[in-house]
Amino acid sequence: MKKIFVLSFISVGYFLNAQSLSNSPYATYGIGDVKYDNTIETSSMGGISTAYISDFTSSFNFANPANNSNFELTSIKLEATNENNYFKTNYNDTKSTKHSTYLSNITLAFPLSSKVKMGLSYQPYSSKSYDILHSETLEDGSILYNRFKGSGTLNIAQAAVSYKINQELAVGARANLYFGNLYDLNELYSSNAELYNGYETKNSIHNFNFTLGASYQHLNTRTDRKLTIGATTTFGNTSNMTTDYTNSTYFYSDVSQNTKTNETIIEQKSKSSKNLIPLQASVGVGYGEENKWFVSLQGDYKKGETISYFGSSLDLQDSYRVSVGGWYLPNYNNFRSYFSRVVYRYGAFYEKGNLQLYGNNINKFGITAGVLLPFKNSSITRMSGLELGLEVGKRGTLKDNLINQNFINFRIGFNFADKWFRKSLYN
Repeated sequence: MKKIFVLSFISVGYFLNAQSLSNSPYATYGIGDVKYDNTIETSSMGGISTAYISDFTSSFNFANPANNSNFELTSIKLEATNENNYFKTNYNDTKSTKHSTYLSNITLAFPLSSKVKMGLSYQPYSSKSYDILHSETLEDGSILYNRFKGSGTLNIAQAAVSYKINQELAVGARANLYFGNLYDLNELYSSNAELYNGYETKNSIHNFNFTLGASYQHLNTRTDRKLTIGATTTFGNTSNMTTDYTNSTYFYSDVSQNTKTNETIIEQKSKSSKNLIPLQASVGVGYGEENKWFVSLQGDYKKGETISYFGSSLDLQDSYRVSVGGWYLPNYNNFRSYFSRVVYRYGAFYEKGNLQLYGNNINKFGITAGVLLPFKNSSITRMSGLELGLEVGKRGTLKDNLINQNFINFRIGFNFADKWFRKSLYN
């Protein structure tokens, strides 16, 4: 049975790499719509993770790899996300909707010893999947079309290790490998001509960096109250991102507009970049009662960067995010009431985005909620179950004919935890 789980980990990872993800029109800029949010567990709590050490032995924290002091079981997680986006702009009073369902996380984690824990994870980090057509009627009656298309997914594979120094201090490290291809295409063409003018950008990405984390947790054994402080930083980019830009004219030989003919190259550029994933840092503080409740406040920072966009440069601003969230467990020893043994999660966040258009920051905020529904044979020391998460929020603005995006995201996943690799007492 355990061999089947390992094979599933590999095959599901291959499927995840081939997915097509829906996203916002703002994905046209930079590396696309960033999807990475660790797990349902932390995203249901507003994204708090830096100062979050799970009270249960079946949950591995990848966001801060130091926060795994309590992790004791081998855990496999499979998670999927359903995105529902509702767009509106004052330009021609246009409205649109977009839906998508995709596999969003697969992880395998296991203890190496009482002090050393390890985890492997594979997720989509960001994606582009948009098709925007703008038309304008000219004086001669012809129609000029301006089309923007984007596709591709940037994936992330991670390996994390944590080390427990003593009962209160722990450190951890995570290696991050980003890989994938992202495409952007801007086409101009007229209704009375078959010739297209296309501006195409292709980003081939292989990027590697590190995340270091540390955590401190003090437990008052008299009251079972605990204080947690955590911090992380991501640095050390080793990048092999190549951006190829092509400006050309051509015809399409098929109705589906996939095959170009008689292409004439006007301009071509190729550029390498080492600043794909900029410096990031996070700090958090949390307080709670053992096996009862927990609440945390977290601040995240990401340094701005300059990227290539349709042959020119685009400056992305420094960004930050403030998150608050936690969980509550009514009474796990109440076997007469199943819902007393359910873990309830809650949270909210505000994100000052790195994108600025016409002097407007494209910000994002939302509220979150979720539950862990334990399996029938789960105990508080072996918390396996069904994970459900909900995120409702808003991104963007209607100012200057920009786009307002409302979203409702549902997440579902399974956490299978057990004590693997136990030594046999008898032959």
